[in-house]
Amino acid sequence: MSRVPASQDCFQAIADPTRRALLDRLGSGEKTAGELGEGIALSQPALSKHLRILREAGLVEVRAKGRTRVYAERPEGMHELIDWIEHHQRFWEDRLTALGTHLARKKNR
Repeated sequence: MSRVPASQDCFQAIADPTRRALLDRLGSGEKTAGELGEGIALSQPALSKHLRILREAGLVEVRAKGRTRVYAERPEGMHELIDWIEHHQRFWEDRLTALGTHLARKKNR
């Protein structure tokens, strides 16, 4: 079975802790690649690769500002992730509610 490359799959893109950290940093607003890489032990080529994967997965967008590239989160890129989480949240909430009801009935017997 072949896997979809991380650059085309938002789930695989966020599976990497470095890419999640980059997304977290973008949560407070636009940043340059240099600002994103501050304090992360990555070479510039490795940082560029992570940013490219996030961009290709639709989670990040980039624009030129003079000679600098500025990165920003793409909220619409998160829709697939949000839909998946909401589906599973509903599933578990229903199951836990049913379990709570069952346990309350057993306790009252």
